[in-house]
Amino acid sequence: MEINYKTRKLEKSFTDTKVMLASYGSRARKVNQRIKELKAAANLEVMKTIPAANCHLLKVDRSNQFAVDIPANWRIIFEPDHDPIPVNKDGSIDCSAITKITIIEVKDYH
Repeated sequence: MEINYKTRKLEKSFTDTKVMLASYGSRARKVNQRIKELKAAANLEVMKTIPAANCHLLKVDRSNQFAVDIPANWRIIFEPDHDPIPVNKDGSIDCSAITKITIIEVKDYH
């Protein structure tokens, strides 16, 4: 999958090892693992097959956004980078057609 980032600072926190360690501390290893999984996935549907990632669609004020798990309630939050967002006949997002995402933030939103 193609990955973009909402800001240059966020991009650096995912692509520079030293910044990743400083930004995410003990979670850095899992952040790195999830990024590698996202890059290797052909589409978002593939991410849903990785139980530990728990790729899921968010609701309410985060509609059309997804998250993957990292330790201790922290999530990498992203959205499809398609215009328009591919949808199924029932109106739901077609995850098998999502091949580009934009990472928005890493957050404990619980």
